[in-house]
Parts: sequence; structure tokens; C-alpha cells
Amino acid sequence: MTPSRDISRLLEIMAALRTPVTGCPWDLEQDFATIAPYTIEEAYEVVDAIARGDLDDLREELGDLLLQVVFHARMAEEQDAFAFGDVVEAITRKMIRRHPHVFADQDGNLAPSHVKEVWDRIKAEEKAERAARRPPEEAGHKSLLAGVKAGQPALTRAMELQRKASTVGFDWNDPRAVLKKIREEADEIEAALDGADADELAEETGDLLFAVVNLARHVGADPESALRGTNAKFERRFAYIERALEARGRSLEEASLEEMDTLWNEAKRA
Repeated sequence: MTPSRDISRLLEIMAALRTPVTGCPWDLEQDFATIAPYTIEEAYEVVDAIARGDLDDLREELGDLLLQVVFHARMAEEQDAFAFGDVVEAITRKMIRRHPHVFADQDGNLAPSHVKEVWDRIKAEEKAERAARRPPEEAGHKSLLAGVKAGQPALTRAMELQRKASTVGFDWNDPRAVLKKIREEADEIEAALDGADADELAEETGDLLFAVVNLARHVGADPESALRGTNAKFERRFAYIERALEARGRSLEEASLEEMDTLWNEAKRA
């Protein structure tokens, strides 16, 4: 087995990894649910490479993301559901249909301002067609929130759920009201700490995070971007602590919490 620029080689490699007895034990143990977290992780790695402007790393990360698609397609093929070629056919059909201004003569001169309008209309048509193919028992009442995709990161999906609900007036009018809600949720966590119930604490923590996302929405901040910025800030300040301790000939393990906290404040001032 040798490397290749041909997608068929990657498909062959995945098939070999998933072959009983001779394949990889770890790969053979996986299913859609166990692989899903890796798929999300690889998508984030792609975003990170783009944010750093590292095109060499981007090439590698796109390959890792492509592997996730191949992995899922292989597992589906083993169940006689669909194969990688079906995935490719589905997306090419969708892209051709959604770009009539590029691939169809009658709309060849569509103005850029109308492209999104056409895209949204065709997406709505596709959604209606998928709904029509569902069994009758699934075609009943549809919630206003049904269109919010379930596979998004939790912070992003919380934002979208709140935005959708706000379209019918289910929303606060003042960010200060959201701050009040955040304080209420924090108080509920404090009360839950006395009971030491792990499930209740997890639920209350989720409520607090949901309220914080609501605040981000009201002040015009994207929660994912805001948290990425804070993560980067935390890394910078913690690196300052590490460098300062190293300059003193000390390790993190040797430093007290008070000493590290003092250095953290120095990093903030710097």
C-alpha cells in the first residue's frame, strides 16, 4: 500500500482498516457515534489552521477531515446504506441545483445580490422534498426550532435557538435583564452545591452557560469567537507564569497558588 493523490487509495486504506481479522482493532470497534466527536474535532482543527494562517497545516488538517468523511461512508457501506460515491453524487447534485446562475443557461446572468435569495429558495425546496419523503408519523407538527441544526457546537446552537425564539417575541429587550438571569442561575448553582448532586450541578451549569450565550447575543458578540479569544488570552497569561517561574529556576509544581496568582496579575498588567 503506497500513498497516492487518488481518492480511491484512501478508500482502499479505510476498507483495509475495517476488514475483520486483518484490519485495525481500534478502527473495527468504531461506529458513527464514537467517531462523531473526532469529526467535530477535526473541523475545529481546520478552523484553527486557517486562523493561524498556516497553509501547510491546513493541508494536513483538511486531509484529517476528509478521512472522517471516508470513515463514515465506509461504515455506511458496510450496512448497505450508501457509499462514498453516493456522498459525492449527492453534494455535486446539490451544488449544481443551488447555483443555476452558474450551471444553467436561463439564469446565467443572475446578479450577485440575488444569489443568496436563489440559494435560500432552493434550500427551502430541498427541505420540503425531504419532509415529503419522511414517513407520515414524522410529518406532523414541526416546532419553530426544528430548523436549528443539531450537529452544531453547543454554544453556536444555543445562539441559534435563542435567535429563532426571538423572532416570535420570546426574548428579553434589555441586556441587563439577561444579566439578572445570569445572577439567578449562579445562585441556583450555589444552592445545588449544598446538595452535591452531580446531575443537578451539571444541569444548573448548563442553564448558566445558556444564559451567558443569551448575553453574548444581546451585546452582539459571537460566543464561540469570544470564548476562543479568552482561551488564547488564558494561554498567553499562563505562558507568562511558566516563563517567569523558569527564570527564577522554579517549576509549576514548586510554585504556590499565591505565587502563580501574583504572576497572573503581572501578566494582566503587561
